[in-house]
Order: sequence, then structure tokens, then C-alpha cells
Amino acid sequence: MTTEHATLRDSLRQMLALLENERQALAALDLDSILSSSDGKLELCEAIERQAHGPLDEECRGLLDAVARLNAVNRKIRNLIAANVEARLGALAGRISLYGSGRPMVAREAPYTA
Repeated sequence: MTTEHATLRDSLRQMLALLENERQALAALDLDSILSSSDGKLELCEAIERQAHGPLDEECRGLLDAVARLNAVNRKIRNLIAANVEARLGALAGRISLYGSGRPMVAREAPYTA
């Protein structure tokens, strides 16, 4: 085990822990923790890019795959939350947009028929 790979493994493990914390912050809608996680992810990505030289060993590849999967799950959760907020704000403003097609219709407008 080389020192470079050991440092990379540590950074990837830190990223996994950070992504897990981000998932919990998303579930709790804790904006401060979400923003903190975002900053931490950027810093860790820079560190990982500096440390990743040459071919990765099997453990590093496995950790990297786990990081990528957890980040994708968190991204989907963020997108669902954003879509929910957008729909709720649209409902409060009197806009109805079904499935994102066409122009939004204000509740007092008559439906368009061709």
C-alpha cells in the first residue's frame, strides 16, 4: 500500500461521510448543513484530484464508485425537493403547470381550446 493511495483512500472515505451527512441534511431540510456539505465536497474534490495519480487500486476504485453512487442519489433528492418547492410556489401564485408542458395557466384564465 503506497502512501499516495492511503491518502486518497482517506479522502474518499471522508467524501463518503460527507455525502452521508448531506443526505441527512437534505432529509431534515437543514440549509446550513446542506451548504456546508457543498463547500466540503468542492474542497475534497480538489484534494482527490491532486492525490489521484496513475492507476487506482481496487479499494480506491470501489470507494470512488460508492462516492459516485451516493452523490447521484443526493442529486436526485435535491432535484425532487426543488421540483416540489417549485410546484408549491406555483400553486401559491396561481399557476398550474402540468408536467412542465405548455405555458403556465393562471387559475382565472379560461382553458385554451383549439
